[in-house]
Amino acid sequence: MASTEGLVPITRAFLASYYDKYHFPPLSDDVTRLSTQIRLMTNDLSKDIPLTEGESLLVHEAERQPPHKIDENMWKNREQIEEIIFLVDNSHWPKVLQQQSSSEDVELASVFGQLKDKFQNTLKLLEFFQSRNSEYIFNTVMTYMPQDFRGTLIRQQRERSERNKQAEVDALVSSGGSIQDRYALLWKQQMERRRQLAELGSATGVYKTLVKYLVGVPQVLLDFIRQINDDEGPMEEQRQRYGPPLYSLTTMVLKIRVFLSLLLGRLEAGKPQQHQIAVLLEAVDIYTCEFERFVKFISEVLSNSPFFITAEVAGAVEGRKNEDFKEISIPAGKTHEVSLTVESINSYIAWDFCLLQGKMNMDIGFSLEYMDSLGQKTVGSLQETLILPYRRYESDQGNFCACMAGNYRLIWDNSYSAFFKKVLRYKVDCIPPVAEPVDAAVEGEEEKIHVSL
Repeated sequence: MASTEGLVPITRAFLASYYDKYHFPPLSDDVTRLSTQIRLMTNDLSKDIPLTEGESLLVHEAERQPPHKIDENMWKNREQIEEIIFLVDNSHWPKVLQQQSSSEDVELASVFGQLKDKFQNTLKLLEFFQSRNSEYIFNTVMTYMPQDFRGTLIRQQRERSERNKQAEVDALVSSGGSIQDRYALLWKQQMERRRQLAELGSATGVYKTLVKYLVGVPQVLLDFIRQINDDEGPMEEQRQRYGPPLYSLTTMVLKIRVFLSLLLGRLEAGKPQQHQIAVLLEAVDIYTCEFERFVKFISEVLSNSPFFITAEVAGAVEGRKNEDFKEISIPAGKTHEVSLTVESINSYIAWDFCLLQGKMNMDIGFSLEYMDSLGQKTVGSLQETLILPYRRYESDQGNFCACMAGNYRLIWDNSYSAFFKKVLRYKVDCIPPVAEPVDAAVEGEEEKIHVSL
C-alpha cells in the first residue's frame, strides 16, 4: 500500500501548471473548412426531398453545442463512429446500391468500404484508450488501498459491478435496442460510477469511519474522489485546455453522419455528384487523422498526471498562480479592461496572456490606449507610436516604454463573438524606470566639491 502521508489531492492550479508542459498543436484548418462544406452539401440534399422526423432530429443534434465534459465527448464520438460504420456496412445499403447495376454503384460501394475501414481503425484506438484509461485509474487508486483481503474485496466488488453493467447492456441489445439506446445506457452507467464515488468521498459519521478504517480507504483518497469532477474542480482545467479541439471534432463527425444518412436515404432519387464524394473522402481522412492525434495526445497527458502531490508543492503552485496570473471569463459580446497609472516616464508596461477556453476560434481582440488627465483617449502621433493597435491573438507577451505619465488601459475584446465566452489568463505589470548607476569618478568629484564648500 503506497503511503499518502503528507499528500493532498491535485488542485486546479497544479493542473494548470502541469498542462503548460503539454500544448496540443491546433487542429488543421481543414476541420472547419470541411465541416462547413459537409453542412452545405447536407442542405443541398434536403432541398428537393423534405427531411423525415428522424432526419430532422439528427440535423438538430448536429447543430447543438457539444457536451462540455471530455469523457462525454469521447463517448459521443464513439457513438457517431459506430453509427457511421452501421450506415456504410453493405448489409444496410439501400437495394439500389446492393444490386450494383452500374459503374457508379460499384465506385460508391468501394468508397463506403474505404470509409468503413477508416472508422473501424479509429474505433479500435478509441476503445483501447478508454479501456486502458479506466484500468489505469483503478489500478492507481488501488495502490493506495490496503494490499490484503480488503483490497481483494474491493477488486471483486468492482468486477461483479462491471459484470452486472455489461449484462444490462447485453439485455438491451438483445431486446432490439439501437446504437443510440446503448450509448445512452453506457453514459448513464458512467455517471452512476461517478455519483457513487462522490457519495463515498462525501460520507460522514459512522459510514465515513467504516470506509476509512474498516475498508482502509485513506482520507486523502476520499477527498480526491469527492472533488475531482466538480464543475469548478481540477478537471475543469483539462476541459478548458483541451475541450475546444475535441468539441470541433465532435461537431465534425456528427455532420459527416448526417450527410451520409441523407445521402443513403436519397440514393433512389439520384446518385451523389463526384465533388460530393471527394469532399466526403477528404473530410473522413481529416477527421480520423485529427481525432486519432487528439486521442494519442490526451492519453499521454493522462498517463503522466499524478493524483496526489505534496502540500508544499500545492501551496507553492497556488501561491505562484495567485501572485502572478489572474483568470476571468469574458462573456460573448463583452470586453475586459485593466487600467494602469504610470507615474514616471520610461516606465514599462508589460503583459502576458493566453486563452484557456474557446470554441472554433481560439482568439480574442487586444489593444492598449493612453488616457489623458480627463479620461479621454489620446489620438495622433502618440497613438501611432506607443499605443498597441487592435488585433486578435491566441496569446501574447509584450511590453513598451511609456514616454508620458498618465493612465493606460489594456482592453481584451470578445464583442465580436455572438455565442462563446473566452476564459482569459493574464498578468499585467507596471515596472518603474531603473535608476542609472552614478559613475564612480563623477561621484568622487562631487564629494570633493561638497567638502571644499
